[in-house]
Amino acid sequence: MDLNNRRTIRKFKSQDVSDETLRPLFEKAFRASTTGNMQLYSVIVTRDKGQKEKLAPAHFNQPAYANAPMVITFCADFNRFTKWCEQRNATPGYNNAESFACAVLDATIVAQTFCVAAEEAGLGICYLGTTTYNPDQIAEVLQLPKLVVPIVTLSVGYPDENPSCSDRLPIEAIVHQERYKDYTKEDIDRIYAEKESLEENKKFVEENHKENLAQVFTDIRYTKKDMEFFSQKLLDFIQKQGF
Repeated sequence: MDLNNRRTIRKFKSQDVSDETLRPLFEKAFRASTTGNMQLYSVIVTRDKGQKEKLAPAHFNQPAYANAPMVITFCADFNRFTKWCEQRNATPGYNNAESFACAVLDATIVAQTFCVAAEEAGLGICYLGTTTYNPDQIAEVLQLPKLVVPIVTLSVGYPDENPSCSDRLPIEAIVHQERYKDYTKEDIDRIYAEKESLEENKKFVEENHKENLAQVFTDIRYTKKDMEFFSQKLLDFIQKQGF
């Protein structure tokens, strides 16, 4: 698979993804880098129609969720490792922010490694940004214990579409040499010029009755009010889960 041509799939065939197909993908994914070789993640596969329906409100019933034959939830998990320590007369101290950060990194790295393996095998994937919006709802349906927090949910299946690749900023906008070089006004104008010039983004601005693309993000897609609300909800849930 050419990573330069990868694309997000939101429309899937009804064909199931078998365990025989999934297992080697998980085997590859679980070879990903992990903090101290602790593998601080758990993965929950959801295929059952009833279970998917229970999870649907947490993902706002979005089409990319609803028409996928399966979803996979990757969780930051210090529960398993903590229990191992306790059963071996070792005293764990992992109910803190640093431990949570380690588990989040592990879960995210393994999720992305799975994505590469899945796409290489002909499957399509879509990251659902709703997982950290409603972790409490997801945890209730998936029966997540203390020290387990859902981080990433993927819709997975065989593609039933071939969308165009999403635009990306130029490499020079992101890569810094030796130290961080802050952006001047001219840098920002240059970096975002191509994105702002794309017809689909111009249409996006027009449809939302905004002056520019940045306002679509700040006023429509990711508002301050919403981000603060979901931030507090996530922080409360993380604390409830024991971190």
